[in-house]
Amino acid sequence: MKKSILLLAAVYFTAFTFAQSDKYVNAMKSNITQLDSIFQKNNSAELSNNFIRIGDAEKTHWLPYYYAAYCTVIQAYNGQDNSQKDVIADKANELISKAESLLGKENSETYVIKSMIATAHLMVDLQTRYMTYGPASSEWIKKAEKLDATNPRPVLLEAQSKFYTPEAFGGGKDAAKILFEKAARMFETFKPETELSPVWGRASLNYFLSQYK
Repeated sequence: MKKSILLLAAVYFTAFTFAQSDKYVNAMKSNITQLDSIFQKNNSAELSNNFIRIGDAEKTHWLPYYYAAYCTVIQAYNGQDNSQKDVIADKANELISKAESLLGKENSETYVIKSMIATAHLMVDLQTRYMTYGPASSEWIKKAEKLDATNPRPVLLEAQSKFYTPEAFGGGKDAAKILFEKAARMFETFKPETELSPVWGRASLNYFLSQYK
C-alpha cells in the first residue's frame, strides 16, 4: 500500500512538472515571437513586463530575465526623453544581472545585452559619454564574439555601431556593410541551443541592408 501511494505521488509530481514546463515554454514562445516586431509595435515595455512575470513565476530560469532586459533596453532606445534613458538602462542592467546570476556562467548573449545597455547610456550625451560608454560597449561585443564565434548578434551590433560612426573615426556605411553582410551569412547558419534561445536580430539586419539598395 505504501509503495502504491509513493508511486502515485511520483506520477503526480512528474505530470505536474511537465505541465508546468509546457506552460512555461508556451508562455515564452508567445512573447518571443513578438520580438522582431518590437520596434514597429513599440510594445517593449509590455513585453518586458510579460517576461518578468514569467521569470518571477518560474524563479529558476534565466531566459525570461534575459528577454526582459532586451525589451527594456529597446525601450531606452525608443524613448524620446533623454532624462529617462539612464533609469531605463539601469533597470535593464538589473535584469541582465539577474539572468547572469541564475545562469551561473558567462554567456555570449548576455554580453550582447550589456553592450546594448552601454550604448543606451551613451545615447544620452554622445560628446561627454563616449570615452566611458563607447569602449564599454565595444568590450562587451568582443567578449560576446569570443564566447560564441557563431553568434550573429555581436556582429550585428558592431555593424550598427560602424554605420553611425563617422568615416574619420573608422566607421561609415561602407565599413558597416561588410559587417552587415557577415552577420547575414551568420544568421543563415546559426543554430540556437534550445527552442527558447535567442534568434532575434534579422528584422534589424534587413532594415540596415535595405539602406544599401
